[in-house]
Amino acid sequence: MSEEAGVMLVVYDDPSDQRSFSLDDTSSSEESLDETRLSLETTNDVIPYIGKRFATHDAAYEYYSEFAKQCGFSIRRHRTEGKDGVGKGLTRRYFVCHRAGNTPSKTSNESKPQRNRKSSRCGCQAYMRISKTTELGASEWRVTGFANHHNHELLEPNQVRFLPAYRTISESDKSRILMFAKTGISVQQMMRLMELEKCVEPGYLPFTEKDVRNLLQSFRKLDPEEESIDLLRMCRNIKEKDPNFKFEYTIDSKNRLENIAWSYASSVQSYEIFGDAVVFDTTHRLTAFDMPLGIWVGINNYGMPCFFGCVLLREESGRSFSWALKAFLGFMYGKAPRTILTDQNLFLKEAISAEMPATKHALCVWMIVAKFPSWFNAVLGERYNEWKSEFYRIYNLESIEDFELGWRDLVNSFGLHSNRHIVNLYGLRSLWALPFLRSHFFAGMATIGQSKSINAFIQRFLSAQTRLAHFIEQCDLHEQVAVAVDFKDQAGEQQTMQQNLQNICLKTGAPMESHAASVLTPYAFSKLQEQLVLAAHYASFQMDDGFLVRHHTKGDGGRKVYWVPREGIISCSCHHFEFSGTLCRHALRVLSTGNCFQIPDRYLPVRWRRISIPSAKLLHSVPSDHAERIQLLQSMVSTLVTESSKSRERLGIATEQVSILLSQIREQPVSLQSTRDITPKNRNI
Repeated sequence: MSEEAGVMLVVYDDPSDQRSFSLDDTSSSEESLDETRLSLETTNDVIPYIGKRFATHDAAYEYYSEFAKQCGFSIRRHRTEGKDGVGKGLTRRYFVCHRAGNTPSKTSNESKPQRNRKSSRCGCQAYMRISKTTELGASEWRVTGFANHHNHELLEPNQVRFLPAYRTISESDKSRILMFAKTGISVQQMMRLMELEKCVEPGYLPFTEKDVRNLLQSFRKLDPEEESIDLLRMCRNIKEKDPNFKFEYTIDSKNRLENIAWSYASSVQSYEIFGDAVVFDTTHRLTAFDMPLGIWVGINNYGMPCFFGCVLLREESGRSFSWALKAFLGFMYGKAPRTILTDQNLFLKEAISAEMPATKHALCVWMIVAKFPSWFNAVLGERYNEWKSEFYRIYNLESIEDFELGWRDLVNSFGLHSNRHIVNLYGLRSLWALPFLRSHFFAGMATIGQSKSINAFIQRFLSAQTRLAHFIEQCDLHEQVAVAVDFKDQAGEQQTMQQNLQNICLKTGAPMESHAASVLTPYAFSKLQEQLVLAAHYASFQMDDGFLVRHHTKGDGGRKVYWVPREGIISCSCHHFEFSGTLCRHALRVLSTGNCFQIPDRYLPVRWRRISIPSAKLLHSVPSDHAERIQLLQSMVSTLVTESSKSRERLGIATEQVSILLSQIREQPVSLQSTRDITPKNRNI
């Protein structure tokens, strides 16, 4: 039977192309080279032309792909035609621009969150068609159709390499990445080292950081049931070595791990003093399980983030969040925080209302700001940065009235009246805008600057290669080091206090300033000192019911301050003390004019003082020598990577010497007694 008499079968590599891209047998087959040159600048020897021959259709694909890369686009297989199906009677193939066709409509599933990703397809008609011919018993493929007219801009050479079709990781590079991952270095450091090894400019590797992260994710795809067993075994082992380690978990009807939460003795100790304000970050996932991860974090008296606990959940539901909050309260002996900061999540909001009814719930501003690029960048274009700066200004205003006016002007100025994100933000303003939150204590975590340090601290626990069991070990190691450093700082506090005072620069000469410097940590004192300096610019006027305090350049307005000297009570309408735990410039001005030379004791909170956790407790919390040596080693490794990555010569020396050192270390025996000697015991709360 002749080819013409056979039944022609058409198979689409992408089913969506069947509706959105159509080429007949004669389309553009007679296109001239002059027309082809309209959309490319390249040499004639690589331009496809009618009649060009290839031994296989794969060879034709590689040829067209290389041509596309030089022009600034990539290609994909569109459809195949044949009498007996693909691979047998295959007679014709189409290769098209990666932006050919249109996005197929998807049926929405309310039970699953939808990924709002914009498609790159725009109906481009550029293509190359090849047909199979047989002459004298030999088969070959010839170009029978070609069009190179694009309805979109072609990419520059420094941009086209970022298209998925041209981003590849070779087997040798995969091995290097896996080796780097085992050393614990970051993905950014991996990229820098490989750029040096390959002598390429930064950003010119044939793959991106995202590709490396995806590769690492595929490395750690393990059997979830096996991983669950390892995780529970790890928790039980830690519990045997440290009775004060706390963990809770639930098992589903199929005897699989459902939820698990844990905390350490040192975390409970820290929470006892610094648990008045807590961040509960649930925006991360451990991809080995694809489970939501929640991390409880706070701020200590030195302004440093401190870890309180972790939870892994099977799903983000009201039931799961309620279980997590109950487990956390159980670890902390039922003590709920005064305030808690979270991401915007309806299930979590309801769970907090039910399990922590007396706790003030607010939204983390950095979690909101992180979504701004996807919300407003395309809408505002060049004005995006201007809008973002104005948002920050309005966010930091003191009064609700000023915020309302500022928000109205912001919306009018940028024409965002109907933007759904703006409408949603305004509806939730009482949960994130500072003017609505200033009467509640947040330990500074509601401010932009402090929120960045909290977020950076959380990232320390989320390395690219983390497995669940290793994750718990990693959290424990961070806690051992943190407690050891805390103990070292506080155990020698009395001996170094005078030296610290000498290093602190007193700016006002007021007795109140020197008194506060002797009581508060440098972090807390710096916050109070800012207010003391500003207080000198304010005037106070005694009224019948207190004092009116305003800037000396203002003729009206101001803040009302109430002071009862005999009882040592002072308060201000700005609520700065309630919000931050340090007195405001208005109250300090009144104390100064009232001949008060020391800040009342109640306004120097314990949580901001130099000594918070009893040294005796810290002494039994962790073997400080071992933890300090671990910290020293981590610091040395970090310095080694930084210094080695500065040149190929340094990198070569470091790689050679570290390999020798590792071989020597592995030759050393590891005894059970040695493990016991360095394991924390009797962590008393």
